[in-house]
Amino acid sequence: MIEIFTDGASSGNPGPGGYGAILKAGSHYKELSGGFRKTTNNRMELLAVIKALEAIKKPNQTITIYSDSKYIIDAIEKKWVYGWIKKGFKDKKNKDLWLQLMEYFKLHQIRLVWVKGHAGHPENERCDELAVAAAKQPALPADLFFEAEAAREKLF
Repeated sequence: MIEIFTDGASSGNPGPGGYGAILKAGSHYKELSGGFRKTTNNRMELLAVIKALEAIKKPNQTITIYSDSKYIIDAIEKKWVYGWIKKGFKDKKNKDLWLQLMEYFKLHQIRLVWVKGHAGHPENERCDELAVAAAKQPALPADLFFEAEAAREKLF
């Protein structure tokens, strides 16, 4: 059984953003974080989950993901994302990340649990600290998909 805790943050939406994740399995504990110069909170929430799942090397694991993102939890639990996929993400954002995330749902048995953000949950609070610190790092890389999509939207 693997537990994953995640959070994303951005200063401005869009703005500099970061993600934080904690993986726990028995006595193993790992923290992950990273950031981008211009992105959105929802992208960082998704990326936190993706990066945590990416760190799991063996397929067919039983995983519980704790997130304060209703965007992620509801999209999967209420099956909205499956409709988005069928419609090619017409009028929906973050197609690149949703497609990556859903590939992990094919590899593992994943259960999602919503936790209230900024409510004293120790791992959620730590993930928030990681995400905010990552967003404040100097010389952050570009979130290439987001910046390219934002540029395309300005054309129309």
